Amino acid sequence: MTFRQRGLSYSEGMKNLPEKGPRRIVITGGPGGGKTTIANQIRLNSQKKIVIVPEVATMLFSGGFPRFSDELARRAAQTAIYHVQKNLEEVYLSHYSDRVILCDRGTLDGAAYWPEEADLDFFQTLQTTVEDEVDRYDAVVFFETAAVGQISIDDGNASRNETLDEAVDLDRRLQSIWRQHHNFHFIACEKSFDGKRQSGMLKLDQLLQADC
Repeated sequence: MTFRQRGLSYSEGMKNLPEKGPRRIVITGGPGGGKTTIANQIRLNSQKKIVIVPEVATMLFSGGFPRFSDELARRAAQTAIYHVQKNLEEVYLSHYSDRVILCDRGTLDGAAYWPEEADLDFFQTLQTTVEDEVDRYDAVVFFETAAVGQISIDDGNASRNETLDEAVDLDRRLQSIWRQHHNFHFIACEKSFDGKRQSGMLKLDQLLQADC
């Protein structure tokens, strides 16, 4: 039963979350899916029951890590993102042991941005497997890119440089990877972002009230 079904607001429901061990939920999707905006709204409403692990790619690229399109640079960037992601999650789990950990992208995202076949070279290079990375997380909420509906994805993020077609392609590659998770949830693109936001909030509401 969700907060709304019990007549509670989102904030009221968050106050009544049972005290459990930390859970990791990934919020992911193609560029321009609205995941970061929705994650920040959840954080503001969470009454300190949730903590957001920020998107590592934005942190690195906005901090000066070079972003070139050649194969060497792409490999280097995704390798750095992968290792920072893993360590950042562990720091958050250690310092916020009483909270639900919402990850703005997860370790598997790098496979979609890797220059080679995702199911081979990415995992061989990083000495991991799909199964190991999937098992890191309790649930995945996937926000489909607005580019699918030919809606602009330009939100002022200087680290984003994909065209609409590139965003759609990345979205499909990310879907194929993350759909391997047993607790995968898809939030489709809508003409109204408010409708999409409500769908995403409702799904996260349901996840937070269930054992992932």
